[in-house]
Amino acid sequence: MDSANQDINLNSPHKGLGSDSLSDVPEERGAAAVSPGTLPPGLTEEEAEELRLELTKVEEEIHTLRQVLSAKEHHASELKRKLGLSPLSEFKQNITKSWQDVQTSNAYKKTQETLSQAGQKTSAALSTVGTAITRKLGDMRYGSSQNAHPCSSCVSLVLVFQSQITAFL
Repeated sequence: MDSANQDINLNSPHKGLGSDSLSDVPEERGAAAVSPGTLPPGLTEEEAEELRLELTKVEEEIHTLRQVLSAKEHHASELKRKLGLSPLSEFKQNITKSWQDVQTSNAYKKTQETLSQAGQKTSAALSTVGTAITRKLGDMRYGSSQNAHPCSSCVSLVLVFQSQITAFL
């Protein structure tokens, strides 16, 4: 649609549209559906008629604005098509920008730092526990306590593990 041919005056009968785009938007018949026979209490026939006229005018304006919006959306989609912008490429751009916004937020940076520190501490604790367990299993295997009961070695292994976990926390 050529913008030179558009009439954006809302009081104009064309209201920013070519004649072909008027069929895109459904009509509403709110004011016409109001029954003139029943009046709310305290409302005269003259006041009711004024309200009906105002309602009709507002509904026509709404209809016109919907038509204008529809025409603008159509025009925008044509411009995007001419520029080679597809809905998928727009979606990708939106996702990329949103992810960049998240990564630069203070909350993300603090969370990333906290999780990194927690990961380092967990790794160190598990390494220490692993070393202690390996040492204890070695002691059990090569027998510094050959005459000891097998359960006592298990109990001491559990105690080493528990002490390492407690130290981590």
